[in-house]
Amino acid sequence: MIPVIALVGRPNVGKSTLFNRLTRSREALVVDRPGVTRDRLYGRGTLNHQHFLVVDTGGIQPGEGPLQEHVSHQVEQVLSECSAVILLADRKEGPTGGDREIIDQLRKLKQPLVLAVNKCEGVDPELAASEFYALGVDKMHPISAKHGHGVSAMVQGLLEGLGVETEEPEEESHDIPKIAVIGKPNVGKSTLINVLAGEERVVVFDLPGTTRDSVRVPVTRDDQDYLLIDTAGVRRRTKVDDFLEKFSIVKSLQAIEEANVVILVFDARAGISDQDATLAGIVEESGRAIVVAINKWDNLEPYQRQEVRRELDRKVPFLTPYESFFISALHGSGVGDLLPAISRAYDSAMTEFSTGTLNRHFRKAVEAQAPPLHRGRSIKLKFVHQGGKNPPMVVVHGNQIDKLPATYKRYLANYIRKAYKLTGTRVRMEFRQSENPFNKKSNKNKRKNH
Repeated sequence: MIPVIALVGRPNVGKSTLFNRLTRSREALVVDRPGVTRDRLYGRGTLNHQHFLVVDTGGIQPGEGPLQEHVSHQVEQVLSECSAVILLADRKEGPTGGDREIIDQLRKLKQPLVLAVNKCEGVDPELAASEFYALGVDKMHPISAKHGHGVSAMVQGLLEGLGVETEEPEEESHDIPKIAVIGKPNVGKSTLINVLAGEERVVVFDLPGTTRDSVRVPVTRDDQDYLLIDTAGVRRRTKVDDFLEKFSIVKSLQAIEEANVVILVFDARAGISDQDATLAGIVEESGRAIVVAINKWDNLEPYQRQEVRRELDRKVPFLTPYESFFISALHGSGVGDLLPAISRAYDSAMTEFSTGTLNRHFRKAVEAQAPPLHRGRSIKLKFVHQGGKNPPMVVVHGNQIDKLPATYKRYLANYIRKAYKLTGTRVRMEFRQSENPFNKKSNKNKRKNH
């Protein structure tokens, strides 16, 4: 399971800066719940080929009353999901009573804890962090989240302490398609899993401690094995009104990372919400193959069905290339079309391109629409080869390739997808600048290597 690292600390200690550095973007999912959601950000980081999830828990202000309740909520609800915790402190302010109170809360958890003394740029790191030893945290790292000093070493040490290998992983066997069922609470994910499995395999237990686990259900249909992942998990009926009990974003993001294909489930009766659109965008950006299921389609009036279709076009237009099915998981109508669509999406995502055929299609694409000129000079695209699967990746070599506009890159990706008749998956493109044979420095380095 992909590790999850939580960033914790008082306001203005640099958590957001560290979050941005680790995720290299500001794209994150915000849970739509007052008082909690605006300060919980989720993102994906990579270090030495190892992926991990980062959670920014927002500013914690220990104290009595509502603030203390907020601290408890953050610690118990957010951090219990995580593999490890990074507590940030401000070097300029020194250790504070607030830091000590947060540490006291964190000691109740079993997750590894690292103290990151931030804002150590321009000073001797060890000297700047020395007074923080009084907080009694065994692992401490002086860092600068703004400039990146000490950040990679801190995270790599944390991952190694979790037993996570940071070397290039061996290619995973994909003989059994892994299918993640993703969607908001109450859209019918568990019911859909049960229908696909042919029996009630996902059950709701009134049992503490079982509310956040993803459920993996092996299914065999027509001699083909599948592994279905229900991200809703097993939920407590006594907590059914609690949003966080019904939907663990961390578990959903982990399931997306693990999956080959994602069934993205919408509730037709509730319409397409902003939360639906945000989650769909995260799935599409992940590159995983997608099958769209609009559930609870039965008993809708014609005008309601027309409105749902309009909302799909307006709020999630980027899902247009993927197959969509209007179903009723409760009654089973339309569900039989999903597994064949999953197989098509999986086969497309795992397609292997022969280099010769791929280059022939690529040349046809360039002949049909040449790259635009850049300041009067031609952008030359030389050759391509496959760089990976799940989703298929095509590596393009050429000159001035960094000058290609995004629209032309999308054109090439769509041309390849259509040429191979790929269904349910995007084609990811990687562009590499070819070496200039007249570059003396490049040739000199080549002679040294030989």
